Amino acid sequence: MNRFLLRERYEPKDLFDVVTEIINLSGGILSVDDTVIEKLYSNPKYTELISYFWSGKYHKTIKGLNLITLYYSDIHGNSVPINYRIYDKQEGKTKNDYFQEMVVEVISWGLKPQIVTGDSWYSGVENLKFLRNQKLGFLFGIEKNRTVSNEPGNYCQVSTLVITDEGLVTHLREFGFIKLFRKDFRKEDSRHYIFYLPSEENSTECLEQITRSTFITIHDTHWGIETFHRAIKQLCGICRFMVRDSYAIKTHIFCLLQAFVRLEKMRSETIIDNWYEVQRNLFTNVIREYVLENLSATYAA
Repeated sequence: MNRFLLRERYEPKDLFDVVTEIINLSGGILSVDDTVIEKLYSNPKYTELISYFWSGKYHKTIKGLNLITLYYSDIHGNSVPINYRIYDKQEGKTKNDYFQEMVVEVISWGLKPQIVTGDSWYSGVENLKFLRNQKLGFLFGIEKNRTVSNEPGNYCQVSTLVITDEGLVTHLREFGFIKLFRKDFRKEDSRHYIFYLPSEENSTECLEQITRSTFITIHDTHWGIETFHRAIKQLCGICRFMVRDSYAIKTHIFCLLQAFVRLEKMRSETIIDNWYEVQRNLFTNVIREYVLENLSATYAA
């Protein structure tokens, strides 16, 4: 196994070539997010890719790898990772640099997404202008201190605005007109989102036509990347590698992403109902036989 991990040199394009068998490349939703692959007991001195990253799960910086993923949900409900990067501090790039590189790549490979989604980490002005230049719409979370203007020259923070369920068309500082939505959560503070659609016509009229139903649908689809990150940890064992060489680690991650794609393919072909069914059924017969054996032994005694 170690020789295999050290020998192979897989690239993100290899993953894209695999997933094109089960997805429609046009009209879907392209989501970006990153997750920390925990390696709490590894020594960063011996592995270039392991460092300290902020973890939303632990609410602090932890040791591990940072995996940045582009996750695509097509119009038929199939959802797969289509491009990825492992954060490498020696490259001197930011997460936003990786994000823009990956978007350019998947478009050059033939992907034609309807819209791009992400959380507030990726909603900087440079990313928004980049997507506009690519003629792509987007739905991104933004921090509550971002400034917008309902009147020329009069800017205020989004947290101070009264936003109806149908949203508010306003001007985002240093970008242009967007539609602002707010979503309330039971155990968290409200979150704000900006919606933009490219249009050669009057942009405000185009934005006014965006309904809350459309916002909720796309927002819920974006949540799929969160369930994907959870699945590759719980089902595919992406954290379970015992190698230090950078190439071996990259090969391991590629193989685990491909394993997830296999699960999604089985789900799309109705071989299984959900990703977790395979893992659950692995032990069902073993547990059943163990229980019956113990019951038989008890009655015999």
